[in-house]
Amino acid sequence: MNIILLGAPGAGKGTQAAIICDHLKIPTISTGNIIRAALKSGTEMGLRAKSYMDEGKLVPDEVVIGIIQERLREDDCKDGFILDGFPRTIPQAEALDKMGVKIDKVVDIDVPDEEIINRLSGRRVCEKCSATYHVTFNPSKEEGVCDACAGTLIQRMDDHPNTVKERLQVYHDQTEPLKGYYEKQGKLSVVTGTGDIKDITRMTLQALEA
Repeated sequence: MNIILLGAPGAGKGTQAAIICDHLKIPTISTGNIIRAALKSGTEMGLRAKSYMDEGKLVPDEVVIGIIQERLREDDCKDGFILDGFPRTIPQAEALDKMGVKIDKVVDIDVPDEEIINRLSGRRVCEKCSATYHVTFNPSKEEGVCDACAGTLIQRMDDHPNTVKERLQVYHDQTEPLKGYYEKQGKLSVVTGTGDIKDITRMTLQALEA
């Protein structure tokens, strides 16, 4: 089964991708990871991506799509895959269709903006060992101090409320329209991404079987 996972930053896509990956025994393909792998292995598309990155430019869609195309040809994708982080825009989705990549299911993990802001802005990371905490859901025993190594807990720049709001706005402007795109193709299922993780997982797996 070929699957696309949609959802705003902080919606919990990574958790669901890992569960689906284990359940269906198919790989998760993350754009960032495969670009890094292409750079490391020196593929034709990887070298093209490097030329843009060396100049401090964004890697254009045609190169990202080429790297994804290379990745999908690998043996571990023959029984299916999960795309996480791609496509991000309608033109990318159209390019994927033109490549002849068949997508069976698109699952959107839907979480209200207020919930995402609370999730991300409450996150704290140890600057020493990178252990992760949350001021509400998973606080450290001593405020601002890592339980594991006594390092200082910090809030990453990406997790500041204003930054989270900006990231959400980009998502709503560029990526959310994909829901309509795939709904027209009859491939979209929307899963509520709030509440108990077991319930979210159950609904996600049911959506794939529908």
